[in-house]
Amino acid sequence: MSPDHGAPARWWHPVDDGRLQCDLCPRHCRLREGQHGFCFVRRRSQDRIVLTAYGRSTGLCLDPVEKKPLYHVHPGSSVLSLGTAGCNLACRFCQNWEISTARRTEVLSEQAPVAQVAALARGLGARGVALTYNDPVVFAEYAIDIASACHDLGLEAYAVSVAWVCREPGRELFGAVDAANIDLKAFTEEFYRRLTGARLRDVLATLVDLRAATTTWLELTTLLVPGLNDSPQEVGALASWVARELGEDTPLHLTAFHPAHRMRDRPPTALSVLERARASALEAGLRFVYLGNVPPGTGSTTSCPGCGTPVVERHGYTVSAYRLDGRGRCQGCGLGLPGVLDPADPGGFGNARRRVSLG
Repeated sequence: MSPDHGAPARWWHPVDDGRLQCDLCPRHCRLREGQHGFCFVRRRSQDRIVLTAYGRSTGLCLDPVEKKPLYHVHPGSSVLSLGTAGCNLACRFCQNWEISTARRTEVLSEQAPVAQVAALARGLGARGVALTYNDPVVFAEYAIDIASACHDLGLEAYAVSVAWVCREPGRELFGAVDAANIDLKAFTEEFYRRLTGARLRDVLATLVDLRAATTTWLELTTLLVPGLNDSPQEVGALASWVARELGEDTPLHLTAFHPAHRMRDRPPTALSVLERARASALEAGLRFVYLGNVPPGTGSTTSCPGCGTPVVERHGYTVSAYRLDGRGRCQGCGLGLPGVLDPADPGGFGNARRRVSLG
């Protein structure tokens, strides 16, 4: 498929001045002939909007599911990770900025037809496909089709997203996958406006709707940027909202910031700051709070909330001990742990990250 043409996009309509309005995300880009949306991968071609990234990838990798991070989804299993290019946010601290800010179709270097992606995942022994690296919201049609192809082969599909999306496409995208990790950037509108170009209220609405309208397993990640969103008070407020609106069993991953992209003037997040934030989130009522981008073995153990048994111990992205039975119940007290844990996959423990290809 030529990147100049692409596949027909959904979620758009014509407006009175002759432009076509994209209804995928709250930016509502209005396009004249030949113009791209903010995300770059949606383009007006004559009387329609097309997705130029459909069937094309910036690369595929076999990853541990813990890297997404999804800690309550078949611990120790492998997933085939796939991304395209572009993004509908403008995060100054983006860790994948080379592809999220790409303005050249050449970065979509690998042909990745839907059926072949699912078949490759099965052939590699992966549990499913993770739609990640950039945000699957901007390639939602492609992501939904991949999820369907995975399900046809008995595999699963996961989304790693910021969830800045309109209601209808959000329900379709997140309803099509089995699990999602949503990057909740902060808990103030100022942070979202100044540092991402998005709006917190829209993301919170999507999260509430996702919980109410789908059966998709949900985990959250918040990158703590020193001096901007890392106070115990803000983390506590965020965690209180999550416990109240999404449930106390929603895992929250608090991860360390490292200077990147357009924010290289701030230091990495100190481990002590992360630990204080974790204590605040637990005090606010969440039962599963993890730390990321920290030394292996730190803040990554899943403990049974019933008896305190460490049921899943991790060293980096490797599961080093597993104490759940085949139905996801604690071997100490029999309490069922929340998540996508049935059946367990101990045979997948220790899978290392490696690049793969459809060629």
